[in-house]
Amino acid sequence: MESLPFAIDDRLSGAGDTLPLAGHLDETGYALGDHEFSLPGGIDYDLVLTNAGEGILATGLVRAHVVGTCDRCLEPAEFDVAGEVDGYYLFEEPERLAEDEDEADYELVSPDNTIDLSGALISALVMETPFVVLCREDCRGLCPVCGANLNEEDCGHAAQLEAQREAERLEASPFSALAGLDLGAADGDDAPAE
Repeated sequence: MESLPFAIDDRLSGAGDTLPLAGHLDETGYALGDHEFSLPGGIDYDLVLTNAGEGILATGLVRAHVVGTCDRCLEPAEFDVAGEVDGYYLFEEPERLAEDEDEADYELVSPDNTIDLSGALISALVMETPFVVLCREDCRGLCPVCGANLNEEDCGHAAQLEAQREAERLEASPFSALAGLDLGAADGDDAPAE
């Protein structure tokens, strides 16, 4: 991701000082695991930078229109993402970390007194990106036999596979041996006497 540097100046010199910051970043895409996502409209952000004494806190919102690949049918899948930005940039390296902190919870303000907001923005996008990407909620996927897109056509293999699974399920049942058992009386002689 391209960097989004911001110079810390007199507007954020004192503890408690805040500065609104909104804009657009012409980012083209990002990756999450094996997924590649494109951002045709880039990223919009609306942040507030706050001098928290020990560092700069960046909070706010990030929005983007995302295009990926459907996990079921492999067609394009589009969705909108809106995430909360939460970045912390310390002025100095802490001597020791609290028990519930690790180094991933913060970055350092660079020696030239700038911070790079791009990491906080992309983290907010990644956190709101769905783990399973679908072109639509009821996507039927691809046929495991012939590879046809089941959203566009019914090749008939799904019904055959379902019938085969049902037959295998019935055959594997411990009660399948009882299927041919005749439980009816052969003639009326076996009826209990009254």
